[in-house]
Amino acid sequence: MRADLYEHPDYYLMDELLTEEHKMVREATRDWVKRDVTPVIEDYAQRAEFPKHLVKGLAEVGAFGPYIPVEYGGAGLDQISYGLMMMEIERGDSGIRSTCSVQSSLVMYPIYAFGNEEQRRKYLPKLASGEWLGSFGLTEPNFGSNPGGMVTHYKDMGDHYLLNGAKMWISNSPFCDVAVVWAKDESGRIHGLIVERGMEGFTTPETHNKWSLRASSTGELVFDNVKVPKENLLTGKTGLGAPMSCLDSARYGIAWGVLGAAMDCYDTALRYSKERIQFDRPIGGFQLQQKKLAEMIT
Repeated sequence: MRADLYEHPDYYLMDELLTEEHKMVREATRDWVKRDVTPVIEDYAQRAEFPKHLVKGLAEVGAFGPYIPVEYGGAGLDQISYGLMMMEIERGDSGIRSTCSVQSSLVMYPIYAFGNEEQRRKYLPKLASGEWLGSFGLTEPNFGSNPGGMVTHYKDMGDHYLLNGAKMWISNSPFCDVAVVWAKDESGRIHGLIVERGMEGFTTPETHNKWSLRASSTGELVFDNVKVPKENLLTGKTGLGAPMSCLDSARYGIAWGVLGAAMDCYDTALRYSKERIQFDRPIGGFQLQQKKLAEMIT
C-alpha cells in the first residue's frame, strides 16, 4: 500500500472563489481518495482490474450524478461541486474518475435531460446509489471521431425495437447494468435507447492489454437482434446533438480532472526535490531544478 502524501497547497488562491459548500464537498472527496483510493490503486492498475469495492464510496461522497436533483437520488449540487469532485478523484486515479464521468455525464445526464419521468424514477436513483452502473454507447469500430457515420441501427417491430450493431472502447461496459446506446432509426435519425443487461442478444466483451487507464474497465457493446422495449427510447432530443451534449458535460469534468492530475504530479516532483540528496544537499536547492519547478506551476 502507498501512503497519500499530497499536501494540497492553494497556489492559485482558488479557495477565495469557492463557497463553504464547495470546500466541504472537495474536502470530503479528498479525504475519501486519500483513505480508500491511493493505498490500493497502484495494485489494481498493475493488474488492469477495476476496484469494484470503491463503488460504494463513490456513491457515498456523491460522485455519481452530483448535479442531479435530490428527488432522483442525486446530491442536487452545482457544476463547480461536480468539477471539484472530479479534480480530487482524478488525483487518485484517472480510471476511477473516468468511471464517474461516464456514470454521471454520459448515463445519468441523458436520462435526466432527455428521458421521461418514468425513466428518471426507474433508473436515476439506482445509478446514483451505485446499485447500477452504466455505460455510454457511441463510438464504433469504424466511427470514432466521426460518430455521425455510425451503423448501429434499430427497426420498429410494432411492440418493440430490434437493435443491431456494435460499440467499441466503452468504459464500464464489462460490468454495466444499463447502457445508453445511440443508434439510427430507419430514416437515419439518431436516437438514444436504454439497453439493460440480460436482454437477449446483448453482450459486453472486455478489452484487454491496455497501456493506460488500466483501472478503468473497457470493452464493447454488441447487439444481435436485441429486443428493446419501446418505453426505453429517450424521446427528449434526437440527432447527433444529443450524444454530443453528453460529451460536453463529461469534458467539463475531465478538464477539472486534469487539474487534479497536474497538481499531484507537481506535488510529487516538489517533494522529491526536497528528499533527493546530491552533492550533500537536496536537488531542489539547485537552480535548474528550481527553474523546472517554477515552470511547472506557472
